[in-house]
Amino acid sequence: MNKPGRLIVISAASGTGKSTVIKEVMKQLPDLVFSVSSTTRKARDGEREGVHYHFLTHEEFKRRIEENRFVEWEEVYGEFYGTEHEALERNLKIGKSIILDIDVMGGEHLHFLYPDAILIFLYPPSFKELRRRINSRGSENPDIISERLARFPLEKEKGNKYPFRVVNDDVQRAASEVVNIIKENS
Repeated sequence: MNKPGRLIVISAASGTGKSTVIKEVMKQLPDLVFSVSSTTRKARDGEREGVHYHFLTHEEFKRRIEENRFVEWEEVYGEFYGTEHEALERNLKIGKSIILDIDVMGGEHLHFLYPDAILIFLYPPSFKELRRRINSRGSENPDIISERLARFPLEKEKGNKYPFRVVNDDVQRAASEVVNIIKENS
């Protein structure tokens, strides 16, 4: 019988570098499966359907909510984000561990449903650096940037309750720390 897989939740404020750290972690732990979330936001440059996200219309997302297809979902900055049940359960049943890039609200909800999930919160090195990273994307308008920065205190407060916390001041170091947390708790 296969050893059951685990959920590894990586949460952070927008602009902290979750995606970059996760890419490095997956290079070091290639057996991890990346959970591709669904969203209604538009794809950023370089993002591809089914690789980075499943890009849905608002109508399709709402239909999937009604069909109870999401294990967790949330509306953030006027866009919907969610994780579907099917892929998680399919991979867990065959013993695959899954790494998820989700916000703190989704992380809390997943931890309630999957108490053995490994929750890791990434902090930016400073609020000033977080602002710089978000601005350097060049993909959001000033109002969205302000909303993202205003949400940071809530995310930090909830992240402080995660059992594992890592500062992303250097991608390689942060990824190595995340890898060690996963190895020590799997």
